[in-house]
Amino acid sequence: MNRAKILIVDDDEDILETGRMFLKQEFSVDIEQDPNNIPDRLRSTDYDLILLDMNFKAGINDGEEGFNWLNEILKVDPQAVVVLITAYGEIDLAVKAMKQGATDFVLKPWKNQKLLATILSALQLRQSKKEVEKLKVTQERLQDEIDQPYYYFIGESPAIQRVTELIARVAATDANILILGENGTGKELVARAIHRQSARKDKVFISVDLGAITETLFESELFGHVKGAFTDAKQDKTGRFELASHGTIFLDEIGNLSLPLQSKLLTVLQNRKIQRLGSPKETSIDFRLICATNADLHQMVFEKSFRQDLLYRINTVEVRIPPLRERIEDIPLLTNHFLNIYTKKYKRAGIKIDKSVIAKMQKYYWPGNIRELQHAIERAVILTEEKVIQKPEILISGNTARREQHSPKTLEEMEKIFILQSLDENEGNVTQTAMALGMTRTALYRRMKKHGIQ
Repeated sequence: MNRAKILIVDDDEDILETGRMFLKQEFSVDIEQDPNNIPDRLRSTDYDLILLDMNFKAGINDGEEGFNWLNEILKVDPQAVVVLITAYGEIDLAVKAMKQGATDFVLKPWKNQKLLATILSALQLRQSKKEVEKLKVTQERLQDEIDQPYYYFIGESPAIQRVTELIARVAATDANILILGENGTGKELVARAIHRQSARKDKVFISVDLGAITETLFESELFGHVKGAFTDAKQDKTGRFELASHGTIFLDEIGNLSLPLQSKLLTVLQNRKIQRLGSPKETSIDFRLICATNADLHQMVFEKSFRQDLLYRINTVEVRIPPLRERIEDIPLLTNHFLNIYTKKYKRAGIKIDKSVIAKMQKYYWPGNIRELQHAIERAVILTEEKVIQKPEILISGNTARREQHSPKTLEEMEKIFILQSLDENEGNVTQTAMALGMTRTALYRRMKKHGIQ
């Protein structure tokens, strides 16, 4: 506070000197007798507070000059804190001026302690405004950094163009969106694109990976809890739905939820109210819902492992993201995109991929989709010693190369290959594989039996 800069504007020289002598003990003080110099002073100095008289011309007490100069100050600095200097009979005018943006007023002749208390209170408000503005800018920058990997669709294929056109149509609405797609196709990218083009784009985007939340923590994470609600609840916690109020909440891997958790989620979606664990109070929430899964929810409804009423609630509009094998025209563009990223990251400028290798990549199945392609490019940039990658093995190796030689011809073959790969990645653990594939163990065993997988 002792570094705060204050400007006193008054046509009475005695008031200026009295104010300056008293306040200079605590603050840096400038005085101004001619209000016409206010704009120049504001452009040259960042004042924390301005003490402004309401009348400057002799015989005029209507306060219009004070209103005009208040407006001029706020034009130059909308965050300015202005305290009016007014006579007792002008209190109504001062109250009117506060409605137009003034912070407070002091009566003249003032009492020093009252003047000091008013100034300290106004300076505290100025500090709060600065902190709010700083937090807002920080949040925007953090959100930009979070969004950066998800910002652009790379691709010109008809399949991906259909997705972008659908996003443009549904984003402006508040409809619930269900995004369907295999692992690695970019479901969160689509969710963020919908949020950025919506009316809620200036509000928060909360992403929740339901596959990573255990059943015991589900309610605490999504709905919050109060202190003492359970053993480790040492303080109040705001849930994800409450954090997302007025913004967008993205529930990824919704197919992983058990039936009891589906029921709890459905209640919140229907009532748009949450109740923190341990609290009797209900809180109304307003959010845009976007869900995503790699599971076949319609098949799960048929198998009674997913609630039909929940499916109806979350899929007002379905957006299906094509796997990479259905948009092979985009592989050269995606390859160049990731190549640019990783050659910069690892300081390997100049590395290229031969066209013959790109052609091989376009014939490969890419079960891990864009995520697999991204990792393949990163690995190649790290391992290659050549400026031009001419051997496809560095990008497509091991089991990958063998799969390329026998490309699946039917959906049945594709499904079998995908299950085998997932079993391999999870070291044969059926439970983990079922979770990774977004299905129940029973459903996975049924598919394994169908394909003769032991």
